[in-house]
Amino acid sequence: MNIALIGYGKMGKEIEKIALERGHTITAKIDMQSEDTFDGEGFAAADVAIEFTMPEAAYNNFVECFKRNKPVVSGTTGWLDKMSEIQDQCENKGQTFFYASNFSVGVNIFFEINKKLAQLMNGVTDYEVSMEETHHIHKKDSPSGTAITLAEGIIENLDRKQGWTEEQFPNDNEIQIEAFRREEVPGIHTVIYDSEVDEIIIHHSAKSRKGFALGAVLAAEFTTKNKGFLGMGDMLKF
Repeated sequence: MNIALIGYGKMGKEIEKIALERGHTITAKIDMQSEDTFDGEGFAAADVAIEFTMPEAAYNNFVECFKRNKPVVSGTTGWLDKMSEIQDQCENKGQTFFYASNFSVGVNIFFEINKKLAQLMNGVTDYEVSMEETHHIHKKDSPSGTAITLAEGIIENLDRKQGWTEEQFPNDNEIQIEAFRREEVPGIHTVIYDSEVDEIIIHHSAKSRKGFALGAVLAAEFTTKNKGFLGMGDMLKF
């Protein structure tokens, strides 16, 4: 499989390492420090693009890929207000896009556990739910896309919650998310159900970027064999 990397920071380099280990070829690296472009021969030779950049650049990168009918795998967060436009491109224009707020297989299992726990807690009103997330100091968006996905999973299954907030004093129908930025932490997410008598906590802590990078390469392999608007649920068959 020929892969174009859009973004060649720490994640891009880790993805490159995993991709090469799995026998794939990197044909282009589109980055501010690279001479490769969307119009170059390397990008034209790619079977799929893997995009990990910045929120303000992501949507335009997708448009450039779609202009050239290249499937895209993206893990960039912070641009989701334009997701409906990407879905329209997939549903009505024949494009292929795989998005995940987190490509770690472990995190996606965590997402499913989170939904199930919210279902179990739906009839148990003595517990207040809140969340914490910690990432490295270079992360631009807050809260993390993973935290938002977790919050959405709770909101879908816990009737008493209708939204989330980072405010210190949330409304009764909101989930409070506390976001911390510390050193080079790759990602820690915690969901807490607290009552007067006890506390239930589910927790995921990433040890490195390797799990995210492997998941992105697996998603690229999946994307070259499938069409449309895709996600980790499709690939992992949850």
